[in-house]
Amino acid sequence: MSSIQDQLPRIFQANLARLFDRVILPGMDALPIHTAFDQSNAATLNEALDRAAAVVDNYTANEASKAYTLMLAAVFERQLSIGARAVHPARATKTGKYQDLLSICAAHAGIDLGQDGLEADLMQMFIVANVVRHGEGASCEKLRNLAPELWDDDASDYRHLLAGSPIPSEHLRVGKTDLVRYIRATTRFWGLADPLPMAVIDPPYRLV
Repeated sequence: MSSIQDQLPRIFQANLARLFDRVILPGMDALPIHTAFDQSNAATLNEALDRAAAVVDNYTANEASKAYTLMLAAVFERQLSIGARAVHPARATKTGKYQDLLSICAAHAGIDLGQDGLEADLMQMFIVANVVRHGEGASCEKLRNLAPELWDDDASDYRHLLAGSPIPSEHLRVGKTDLVRYIRATTRFWGLADPLPMAVIDPPYRLV
């Protein structure tokens, strides 16, 4: 009979997959997203209103993606805390830091975090979540250095909806492909940590 400790990775993986499949993915697919905005003068009032609606649609979809990233990161961090306390209670109780908890769980399971950019995606997800939560600050500056591709100040399909000068944290762009990277990284991590037979180490989440 397997121990509770051995069952945790599989439970964590299944919970993340259900959250993504039942909540996040349907939520993103339900939101309209438009390609590059027409920059010419609108010929009619209705055309102008349609263009304004497209701006709001894309802004809302980006906000949803950022919120879903925060959700995934929060669930995964809680799981890491539970997992770390199960395998190394003395060390886990001395730290509440995400990276430390990740290292404890990875070391116990013998996971090479450097493989296939696993650690990079898990850390990026967490830093994105911090930027979503706090806005400007150290996390935003760190993320801009680590993942400048998440910003495009000249994007033709996005406008921030705040008055005044652009704020970097408000121009953070998170898309469906990023969410797929994050769910693949989190579920792959727990698959690699799963000591039980028939562990799923290659989750069915792919960038398209």
